[in-house]
Amino acid sequence: MRRFPQGPLGGLILALCLAGAAGAGDWTPLDAEKTLVIDTSRGRIVVALQPEFAPRAVARIKTLAHDGVYDGLLFHRVIDGFVDQTGNPNNHDGGGTALPDLDPEFTFPTAGLKFVPVRQSAEVSEGFIGASPVALDQKGRGWGIYCAGTAGMGRQEGPHTANSEIFFMRDPARRLDHDYTVWGQVVQGLDLVRSMAVGEPPVHPDRMIRVRLAAELDPGDQPALEIMDPNSPAFRKRIAEARRAQGADLGVCDLAVPVRSRP
Repeated sequence: MRRFPQGPLGGLILALCLAGAAGAGDWTPLDAEKTLVIDTSRGRIVVALQPEFAPRAVARIKTLAHDGVYDGLLFHRVIDGFVDQTGNPNNHDGGGTALPDLDPEFTFPTAGLKFVPVRQSAEVSEGFIGASPVALDQKGRGWGIYCAGTAGMGRQEGPHTANSEIFFMRDPARRLDHDYTVWGQVVQGLDLVRSMAVGEPPVHPDRMIRVRLAAELDPGDQPALEIMDPNSPAFRKRIAEARRAQGADLGVCDLAVPVRSRP
């Protein structure tokens, strides 16, 4: 992944009370075919995949996970307040697999996708598609927003050099928007993302022990989670409450789509 200077990273997930906030119809089970399960030395991280944003990147990650390529790889570059980086078979910054590098998927068509706005202007609207924070322009193009928990494809200097490297945001870093392919959003385990040993490389790095698509796991080992539907009245109420609390300062990275264990 190309290196960036560290700077102040704003964005605080706004905590809103779950009690009584939503009925059963406001929740949607995770799709096992679109859920990546990463068992790490710190615990389990669950990522909702977004093939609608980046079909080639998601297909690559599914292939590498299925083939066991990610198993045992280190979090080789971890910067507090910024990013956890992993996915290179050599466990260093740079390199990749024998598979061809991927073209960038920095933007995607939004026709047919259900978008819930949080912040709007004449040029760009920001909100959610599924669990992921996104931006849309007036031409119908969308791109992922790098909030806490956003999962992106690492690359070298050139935009056409993504291969196997992946990273997870510890905190927002909007300077990455429109410049790195977004392929998913952490829906469980953000606390673990933020707890990984820090360093470039860390003295005692954490690792991915096993990475699999949820559909490939035994039923009893699959994450029994569901997310609040961003199009539901319950989530729209949360947006309204947050807007009243924060006013014009409310940004999409101040919210997160709630997740719960299936009842």
